[in-house]
Amino acid sequence: MTSLEQAFIHKIEKHKGIIFKISKMYMSEKDDQDDLFQEITCQLWKAYPNFRGESEFSTWLYRIALNTAIIFLKKEKRRNFIINENLSNHFIPQEDYNDEKEERMKEMYKAIHLLNPIDKAFIFYYLEDISGKQIANQMGISEGNARVKMNRAKNKLKDILNQHSPNPY
Repeated sequence: MTSLEQAFIHKIEKHKGIIFKISKMYMSEKDDQDDLFQEITCQLWKAYPNFRGESEFSTWLYRIALNTAIIFLKKEKRRNFIINENLSNHFIPQEDYNDEKEERMKEMYKAIHLLNPIDKAFIFYYLEDISGKQIANQMGISEGNARVKMNRAKNKLKDILNQHSPNPY
């Protein structure tokens, strides 16, 4: 194994949670999530030799992962796959596990699946606590525009949760 391969594997291991979250946000079926995870990893590997370190690895990973997820989702829609809303196989860290939290996480991911791909990206950035400035840089928009789009995406998600949840947020 080359040093390039070793460095890549180490970085992916360190940041695989980001890829899991994006896969889960864009795909509702476990098999589709796994496929997207693999596709993101493949795209990251293809692009890795061009990573110049001008930004944090995680910032670079966010951009490629989100772009890959959006393209993957469009391909899936073109194939007319029906996305099942069964989210029983989602990841919750064991130390935070409880039935109420699990149910709320299921509701949140169901609601996220109803958002368009761009709003999903903003919700992902929000959940990852990424700053408006970083979002603007990654999305290629102004910081003010990023904040506006973030608020709109959060409001859409909140509206969906309030419409579909027995326990409004």
